[in-house]
Amino acid sequence: MTCWYEGPLAAFDTETTGVDVETDRIVSAALVVQDAPGTRPRVHHWLVNPGVPVPVEATAVHGLTEEHLTRNGRWPAPVMHEIATELAEQASTGRPLVVMNAPFDLTLLDRELRRHRASSLGRWFESVPLLVLDPRVLDKHLDRYRKGRRTLTDLCEHYGVPLDGAHDAAADAMASLDVVRAIGRRFASRLERLSPAELHTLQAVWHAAQARGLQAWFARSGNEEAVDPAWPLRPGLAAGGGGGPRPRKRGGAPRRAAVTGGG
Repeated sequence: MTCWYEGPLAAFDTETTGVDVETDRIVSAALVVQDAPGTRPRVHHWLVNPGVPVPVEATAVHGLTEEHLTRNGRWPAPVMHEIATELAEQASTGRPLVVMNAPFDLTLLDRELRRHRASSLGRWFESVPLLVLDPRVLDKHLDRYRKGRRTLTDLCEHYGVPLDGAHDAAADAMASLDVVRAIGRRFASRLERLSPAELHTLQAVWHAAQARGLQAWFARSGNEEAVDPAWPLRPGLAAGGGGGPRPRKRGGAPRRAAVTGGG
């Protein structure tokens, strides 16, 4: 029987106007679908005119200027609907979704759906759960004593995965997918008997523990920044999530076993 890390996977990534999941916007997104290692991936790419200014600091990261997005991007409402539809399609087939630092990208998508569609991400997965694989959570749990940063660039270097065009949504999604396959192979003895559904549930527990550890380290360092334990999606504002911490794009900190409605 083929192990999950050698089978069909999808990966999702976004580029944004900033790192605040409550107020910043998606400017580009990509979904990469691959049936098996080495096969040609299918790439869905969206370019969004966010309707708000794009800070020069954000442009410096992903290269997308406000002028370019205004001319070439689509309005957010139909794009967010299409993205949620595509993710739901992956869930309906049982294909796991790789998302690097899932609480950032999935929460941003949830807030965009609330903002532009009067909906939520959880409503798309009420009948079929979205199974998420987060390379950052997996790596931190399986190789917890390794020193150094664990950004996508760092993980690619550590696992020997090419990353061409970092901070391009499609390139980052593909790299995240390859990193998860590499993690699966390296830690096969610990992962091969676990299903993606079991791993999804475990990652919520692992991420919460990682968040507590980071919070304790912050406290010892005199840093008052809070670390949100929710994974893979932060609760919505109506559920009391509005005043909490704001996870960063490549860092951040877990919740329940499936993407459920945030409010």
